[in-house]
Amino acid sequence: MVQFVGFESKALGRKYTFTVRESSSEPREFTLTIANKAFNDHRVRYQDAPDVCSLKLRRELATNANHPPGSHFDITDIDLEDYRSTHSPRKGRNTYDRKTMEDF
Repeated sequence: MVQFVGFESKALGRKYTFTVRESSSEPREFTLTIANKAFNDHRVRYQDAPDVCSLKLRRELATNANHPPGSHFDITDIDLEDYRSTHSPRKGRNTYDRKTMEDF
């Protein structure tokens, strides 16, 4: 189970902390950092950052059989683009399109 614990604002970015609990071992702590520049350049929204980090951590856990080589990860531009491309609003018909006026 992956649980978001919180974040800290640092000089160069925000550090997000997660705890990973497995039934057979002690909880492990992981941190992920997103650079301030990513927020300032509007490549990620503050409210999406924990989700971006969670997805990256889950990928690292899955790739490394739940035992990644480190406990800290930086969110890269590729991670941000992957998140944006899979979480973009779908384009479709606007439910609130104007109706045409009919003459009676």
